[in-house]
Amino acid sequence: MLDITVLAIGKMKDKNLAAAAREYFKRLKPFVRVRMVELGALPFASNNHEAIKRLEAERILEFLHKEENRPGGATAFLLAERGINFKSSPDMAAWLNKKNPLILVIGGALGFPDELYKEYPQISLSPLTLPHELARVVLLEQLYRAASILNKKDYHY
Repeated sequence: MLDITVLAIGKMKDKNLAAAAREYFKRLKPFVRVRMVELGALPFASNNHEAIKRLEAERILEFLHKEENRPGGATAFLLAERGINFKSSPDMAAWLNKKNPLILVIGGALGFPDELYKEYPQISLSPLTLPHELARVVLLEQLYRAASILNKKDYHY
């Protein structure tokens, strides 16, 4: 069984995206030990983007450096457009199966500071930049698709 923690900066504000995320999270439960951890997002202005990214990164690092938050020595991966691109959903499913357990980190609206990119490997849902709330829905859907593939359930055709 896959064991995945999704660590995200901020709460879902868009009601439609939040409903979609809840639906995929619910669908995942029979196949994946999945946890959603939301760390508070910080307000920002046009003149403090780098400072806010660093402060949010500190929250992420605080979580990741606590041993109790890394069950089974889980490896953390940042979600970033510059990360590993999967050729297909079955490829992602196979990768997830090999990397189990893991923590998938979704940054806030401003993304991650360069220090985090240097410290942690990255995977990509798309080479396009996605809003962080939409990225969460896409990630949960792809995790559900991967779980369906690994468990030979009718979902991925």
